[in-house]
Amino acid sequence: MTLLSLTQIEAAERSRLLEVERYDIEVDMTGLLEGERFASVSTITFTCREPGASTFVDCVADVSRASLNGVELDVSTARDGRLPLTGLAADNVLVVEASTTNTGSGEGILRTVDPTDKLVYVWTSLETDEARKLWACFDQPDLKAPHGFTVLAPSTWTVTSNSAPDSVEDAAQADARLWRFADTPRLSTYVVVVNAGPFHEIRQQHDGYDLGFFCRQSLVPHLERDLEELVTLTRQGLAFFGEKFAMPFPQERYDQVFVPNLGGAMENWGCVTYGDSQLFRTPPSHNQRAVRAEFVLHEMAHMWFGDLVTMQWWDDLWLNEAFASWASNWAMARATEFSDQWASFLALYKRPAYEMDMGPGRHPIRGEVADVNGAMANFDAITYVKGQSVLHQLMAYIGEDAFVEGLRAYFRDHAFGNTVLDDLMGAYGEAAGRDLSDWTAAWLDRAGTDVLSLVGSTVHVESADDLEPRPHRIDIATYAVDGEAMREVAVTPVQLAGATTEVELPEGDLRLLNAGDLTFAAVRPDAASLDLALERVGDLEDPLARALVVGTITQLLLLGELAPAAGATSLARALRTEGNPALVEPFLSVGHHVADRWARPADSPTLRSALADAAAILAQDPANRQPALRTLAGNATTDEHWAVLDEASAAAGDSDLAWRMLIRRAELGQRDDDAVDRLLERDADPDAGIKRLKVLAASPDQEAKEAVWRAFFVDYAVPASRDTLELGAIFWRPGQFELLAPYTHRYLEELPVLKGGMLNQGVVIRAMYPHAVGDESFLTAALAASEDESISLYARNQLRAQSFVLGRLHRAREL
Repeated sequence: MTLLSLTQIEAAERSRLLEVERYDIEVDMTGLLEGERFASVSTITFTCREPGASTFVDCVADVSRASLNGVELDVSTARDGRLPLTGLAADNVLVVEASTTNTGSGEGILRTVDPTDKLVYVWTSLETDEARKLWACFDQPDLKAPHGFTVLAPSTWTVTSNSAPDSVEDAAQADARLWRFADTPRLSTYVVVVNAGPFHEIRQQHDGYDLGFFCRQSLVPHLERDLEELVTLTRQGLAFFGEKFAMPFPQERYDQVFVPNLGGAMENWGCVTYGDSQLFRTPPSHNQRAVRAEFVLHEMAHMWFGDLVTMQWWDDLWLNEAFASWASNWAMARATEFSDQWASFLALYKRPAYEMDMGPGRHPIRGEVADVNGAMANFDAITYVKGQSVLHQLMAYIGEDAFVEGLRAYFRDHAFGNTVLDDLMGAYGEAAGRDLSDWTAAWLDRAGTDVLSLVGSTVHVESADDLEPRPHRIDIATYAVDGEAMREVAVTPVQLAGATTEVELPEGDLRLLNAGDLTFAAVRPDAASLDLALERVGDLEDPLARALVVGTITQLLLLGELAPAAGATSLARALRTEGNPALVEPFLSVGHHVADRWARPADSPTLRSALADAAAILAQDPANRQPALRTLAGNATTDEHWAVLDEASAAAGDSDLAWRMLIRRAELGQRDDDAVDRLLERDADPDAGIKRLKVLAASPDQEAKEAVWRAFFVDYAVPASRDTLELGAIFWRPGQFELLAPYTHRYLEELPVLKGGMLNQGVVIRAMYPHAVGDESFLTAALAASEDESISLYARNQLRAQSFVLGRLHRAREL
């Protein structure tokens, strides 16, 4: 079926014409226990401001029957995912019966069979316009309405939706139960949900909320292990946001459902879904716990920003995602144990935004979105990471008090409604007592990354688009060498305006521009500061200062102004003395990234061995032993490295560490299939097969590589999770160029036919881009493919961004 993508013009006209009073959606999931059939009956009650007018309802599922105001419709008129509606009355009732068997691809819905116990689980995820793939609706964000769900499901299943069930009773149909859920508030069609399966459910009452946690049966021990932490984070987040926004979450029930094979998470009102890779199969490290906390608080922030108040159209998608990303880090730093989250974010998570924003895939944070397909292209690091960094800069620019007051007014004035950007910026401007129109245009309507540099007493700002540089409110930290220490002399606040700004700074040996990471800009240190920062990063007392140096290393690599070996060496040196768990894993990750991917293939083994040396020293620190051993396992080179690992693995019985050691052995041409089989047999992880694929992926062996390729692109057997990104990185080994060269072009051939929903496609595109081995011929072909309109716009944008990084990587290897 050819599907038409709803245009902004069509959406505006339909919104002008219609008002949806409510949806009553009956769902039949009994066909999913042993088959693929999902059925629905959608009853839409709506009004029309121009009786006699015509419009259409969205429905991609197979329509078997439809009636409008009691009159049967000719369902054969349905085309391209649309059913025409003519002769509308002032008050209308539309009933559409539909079904689909497309429940295995992750397009709006996914049916999964757990490989360990053969139990079946089903989730829905409807952003941006995938509600229409399950039931008839006016699938656009500004036609909000209450939803009432009735779900027929197998009797052994538990069903979750946005609200609490009003009743659950045996159905007339054998072995089935009927679930009736309370009406939702006025919601957009993309944030409603129905999940079902034999879930394990835990409920707790706290602070006036009914908190629910769900997972598949095979993961019960992992949920129960982490339950206290999840409950604590949920309570902290609801309390923090409720107070800061002056509006508690207005529903008693708040569920969090961990589901298989979801590449990310989805902010369904009152019923968040996460990929259950967030229930870590071995006790999680500090960084894994922090990542999960960010997920929990990100999706929770959406209850206000996105669900309660929703953008009118997808051109303001950043209002959802950037805000949720910023708010989650803000809450982590202020309300949880992860008080150094801004340092972790800077060291590791801003890099993808700079990579995209410096290259040809860049785009303004907001921009015109002609149709929904165009909106999908903007689910990227600019929308999420640059967007949240710009909000962080706005808070520094107008002050936290005004920022918070603006948010409170925004939620108060627009609850359960739709907004445009001017509504938010107007609230900020009124709270701050200043006109923010120029700031808005400079930061949100222009693409590219400014570069800051300090020459003498002058700060220079280079804009990427040759226009007047953006205004930047930054701090400059001055340090002096004081024996073995680096003493902070002063932190100087500066408001940058124009291409140059004169500053008065105290005497010192080291200047850190953008101290505290208040703005989004690349930094070019003066030569003396750069040399000292690379040499003495570990001596800087402030975690954010150390993170700033590491962030600067990755920026300079992109600018082509730092040799990868210098960056990798600095990181390995810093890690020998780094003790902050919030920084250890980001530094280890960046260190491996630079030594493994950016370095010349001839230099990489030595740099990875030096990183392993640092990890072995770090492993002596109990607080950081786990991530240090993991990095050591991924880069082990010498007999001394293996001795440390063998002792640690034997003492702890750590299956995760054992897998990492097998992967590294395989990369070195020492794959032990018997050891793989033994570990697979004793590993209780229901998705342990992905770890076996990692061992195969690392192997310098044609048959092994082909097996992994088939899992990715033929069988679609790789669960969408962070493991997917790791698997892709392991597949493309720098030392296996001749073996892997043909696969680089096969990657491009897969993009036009890539299956799965938006989240899953995005993970695969990024995971399998061949950064480590793509040569100039591949880069030329990739850039040509990025102009091929048979490939989705989202995939083309990702291809441009990744190809820019590959080009800069080639350039850096020449330094």
